[in-house]
Amino acid sequence: MGRLRQKHSDIIDGVLARYPEKKSAILALMHLAQEEYGYMNQEAMQDVADILGVDSTHVLSLAGFYSLYYEQPVGKYVLEICTDLACALRGADEFAETACRKLGIEMDGTTEDGLFTVKGVMCLAACDRAPMLQCNLKYVEDLDEAKFDALIERLRQEAASGEEEPSVVHRILAYAKD
Repeated sequence: MGRLRQKHSDIIDGVLARYPEKKSAILALMHLAQEEYGYMNQEAMQDVADILGVDSTHVLSLAGFYSLYYEQPVGKYVLEICTDLACALRGADEFAETACRKLGIEMDGTTEDGLFTVKGVMCLAACDRAPMLQCNLKYVEDLDEAKFDALIERLRQEAASGEEEPSVVHRILAYAKD
């Protein structure tokens, strides 16, 4: 039995109960695995594959396709800045440079304290509110330097207090109940 099943048996059973076919739960279980391991490493992918009775290459193919799954370690807060053409015309490129400079990292880098990773992504479908980013699946729009500073300060305080918002998996489960 893998680490995922050992630690999160109730959550896994709850997720599986929501799908008529076990295999359909793969994305939700990948989120749970990523939350547990920090990213979709080989052990995480194998755990999901074992739970669903699929080959681990199937999990690997999904991890490689979807940008929400990370194949390398990332920070606690992943700041995905939309840098496609429409957002770039509204200042996204300059904003991304400012964000990286303020955090002392390069694009796709993680801060030394392990809190923040900045990634450039294509199209988060909020061009009219650029520059914008997605932080752990939540949009933050119409950004400027002051708003970014406030966001980083809030996230640092959240991390220090231990009073965090519900995880992606818990939000998925709550949504499925509605």
